[in-house]
Amino acid sequence: MRIVSSADPQLWIPVTDSFGWKGRRHRKAAIRMLMMQAGGAALPRGTKVGAWALSQLAPAMMKRANGRVLVWTWKADPELVVAMATTQELTNDVRRARAMMPIEYDDTETFTSTLGAGEKLVMSLPPDPKSPPFATYTWDTGSHLITVTAVGGDRERFGTLIPALDDLARSIRIADDLTGGESPDVLRIDPA
Repeated sequence: MRIVSSADPQLWIPVTDSFGWKGRRHRKAAIRMLMMQAGGAALPRGTKVGAWALSQLAPAMMKRANGRVLVWTWKADPELVVAMATTQELTNDVRRARAMMPIEYDDTETFTSTLGAGEKLVMSLPPDPKSPPFATYTWDTGSHLITVTAVGGDRERFGTLIPALDDLARSIRIADDLTGGESPDVLRIDPA
């Protein structure tokens, strides 16, 4: 399953298809923030060539994911927030991992979009002061799990971005391989 988005270009810079010098600053900020969220590790210190290679490798891997991973940074300040949308097959292992999440992840609220009813979790002040603030939007389509995760770089300003993150999450759509007019006997029904 592939996903697409119509993110507001006045607010968000796409990192997914960004190569070369264009978007380099936004790419580096996105990679650094996502790595901190994933394991608390910062970018490895070393040569400028190594940092540049990593900033080129990440978008190539996202592009190779072919619509299963989309990443954006905040246009005005790439260090403020990075958002990543992913889709993955909903296997028994994924269901089990979701069921075993810590209790603080039970504070979700219902969030609806064109994908249907999903869940929204905002952790503006995570229990661990070293952890960055984040927001997660999740939809279970039955066969796949679609997730939008936003990681903030500033605990004080992260809450001001929630309306923009809501709009970004609502812009996520499932990309159909079938284009309009290919088959007249296919009926498409909006999930909402």
